[in-house]
Amino acid sequence: MTENLSSDYLIIGSGAVGMAFADTMLSDSDADMIIVDRHAKPGGHWNLAYPFVTLHQPSAFYGVSSRELSNNQLDQTGLNTGLASLASGAAVSAYFDAIMRERFLPSGRVRFFPMCDYLGNGMFKSLLTGAEFNVSVNRKTVDATYLKTTIPATHTPSFSVQEGQLFIPVNDLPKVTQKPDGYVVIGGGKTGIDACLWLMENGVSPNAICWIMPRDGWLLDRRNTQSSVEFFTDTMGAHAAQFEAIAAATSVDDLFDRLEKAGVLLRIDPSVKPLMFHGATVSQAELTQLRRIKNIARMGRVKHLGLDQIELVAGTIKTTPNTLHIDCSASAITNLNTKPVFQGDLITPQAVRSYQPVFSASLIAHVEATRKTDEEKNSLCEVVPLPNRDTDWIRMMVPFMMNQYQWSRDSQLRAWLANNRLDGFSRMVRDVDKEDTEKHAILQRIRRSSMPAMANLQNLIAELDKAS
Repeated sequence: MTENLSSDYLIIGSGAVGMAFADTMLSDSDADMIIVDRHAKPGGHWNLAYPFVTLHQPSAFYGVSSRELSNNQLDQTGLNTGLASLASGAAVSAYFDAIMRERFLPSGRVRFFPMCDYLGNGMFKSLLTGAEFNVSVNRKTVDATYLKTTIPATHTPSFSVQEGQLFIPVNDLPKVTQKPDGYVVIGGGKTGIDACLWLMENGVSPNAICWIMPRDGWLLDRRNTQSSVEFFTDTMGAHAAQFEAIAAATSVDDLFDRLEKAGVLLRIDPSVKPLMFHGATVSQAELTQLRRIKNIARMGRVKHLGLDQIELVAGTIKTTPNTLHIDCSASAITNLNTKPVFQGDLITPQAVRSYQPVFSASLIAHVEATRKTDEEKNSLCEVVPLPNRDTDWIRMMVPFMMNQYQWSRDSQLRAWLANNRLDGFSRMVRDVDKEDTEKHAILQRIRRSSMPAMANLQNLIAELDKAS
């Protein structure tokens, strides 16, 4: 028998995006919501994250708007020393659980259905009891699962593994109890970076690590992503340098040279041209550690993991049956296609600011609550595509800059941004003292270079289109 329910909004997914959207709807509207998720607790992929994972950007930029996740302190030890703290995976999971129990459910406007499989068309089914539910949606369905995150714990490798070989997902790394011959980290993205850093932090010599890196990636300097005023010169100075580099670039290669010289982008090996950009963020201390690993295999993806050799797309490397192979090859985002955020009775949250999915979800919810037509809403929420290749950095800058421009022209939205916890940048600019000539000079650099940068982006994109 099917139980019939009714709600203003049906939100599919209680991961970070779904939670950030629902939180802002609670604050900015009188709507009631039903949230459906396959997990037993909110938090999405954080429920299955590897034990030593942390945020790679400051906690101040993560979570929901109504409650602080950060401890408002700088780390005093480790590879993030001197920078804003990074919440652990366990802390993030506990945070989302508390938001649900202490804010959402007591409001009387949110009903949560965990351990349920969404079937489509307002239907979902309990994974525990088989009970089925049909939701009459009064306003809109919110698909907060569109940008699905793949995780190491549930990832199926794209390569074959010979029986008997030591092969584990990164989640099992802390369970190792015997010293292997060595360690092979498979994957050049953020998870691979985390695995390499964790091994070295726990005493493994960099000489004992082989890092299979199918593509080198451009990285961001975490110092340039801080939201407190003491880092104004770093954060806003990086924005200014970024726009100036775009405006002055004479070609795509020249742009990346300028961005690297300005400290906007980093790379592990200065002699290897990165072909990937996923927005991974590191501290300078982490970068120094990563550069200690000299045995890096750059021969493409793994095809087969044998007992005595690893077959890659462009060659082979030796291994042993007693070498520990760590799978870090899961791609964080599997869906790189974009679609309009607002389409009739469907809302599909996506990035409207680079690298900030929860801020994006919060802003989308605010726009939904305060604006009328899909045309107006979409004009304020142009999708910033998720990057994969190095040159995607260029393509994502156009909608990113256009959104910032649109928001700056809307007085109501400017005020909302300045008071939204997840938007530390607007608050940082708002709090600049009128007499602080140094900070105002940086802001003037941003204003002076933004329009020339936008104009030159079209030339750079034309160069990319011609080459493709």
